[in-house]
Amino acid sequence: MVLGLRQRTLANQSWRNLKPALSRSAYPSSIRLIRHDAVRQINGADPKYGQAIVFTTLVNPEVNQVVSKANALVLDMFQTFVAPLEQTLGMRSTHAINRLHHNADTDAYKNRIEAINYSLAHDDGQSNQNLADANVILVGVSRVGKTPTSLYLAMQYGLKAANYPLIPEDFERGQLPKDLLPHKQKIYGLTIDADRLCEIRNERRPGSNYAKLENCRYEINEATSMMRRESIPWVSTTSKSIEEIATTILQAIRSDKTILG
Repeated sequence: MVLGLRQRTLANQSWRNLKPALSRSAYPSSIRLIRHDAVRQINGADPKYGQAIVFTTLVNPEVNQVVSKANALVLDMFQTFVAPLEQTLGMRSTHAINRLHHNADTDAYKNRIEAINYSLAHDDGQSNQNLADANVILVGVSRVGKTPTSLYLAMQYGLKAANYPLIPEDFERGQLPKDLLPHKQKIYGLTIDADRLCEIRNERRPGSNYAKLENCRYEINEATSMMRRESIPWVSTTSKSIEEIATTILQAIRSDKTILG
């Protein structure tokens, strides 16, 4: 990649007075294209702005040499940072092109994207379709941390994580939502301290019955009782990070061979 910056002024050597006009160009590693397109663009920079400043991340040394002859201050980012690292580490970098893009062709990458799409489609009980494909179904009251945990499991571990809210109607019936009953072995519960839940809900809907401490206590107590009655494992999210919550769930479902298959 070639990134050009046309200097307007560096009065008193102060960066605050720099008002750059940026031009970003991505070129294939072709000397012909670089010479005729990139270098021509650099050399054609309006001189009233001063000398062009060019940052490059070019891997091909021949291409880099062509760009270095342009009428500009050329700063090779790889030479600036990678070369000292090679010397310090005592090893040479691969200097390969498009290594990050190759990740998109791997099965692991495709599975992760599929898991993310699945978790988004099954967030907060939006869909009851294909629940049999879920690796885990998180349940809990509103604002207990189901959505961020589901997405973290999908993004970091490639797990298809659905999540379902437990609402007062479920507590009145005394059972899980009917769509979840055939998949009870995949369910994992999230709970939270009522005081903390009250704080979180008041940030969203201050002063509402939904956010009142007594209502939070009622919902948490009912949800916990339901999980205990249905033999559903759960974890408290009160003082745990998303990473810690996800790790706890992952350990539990990995120990259950019927979930991951």
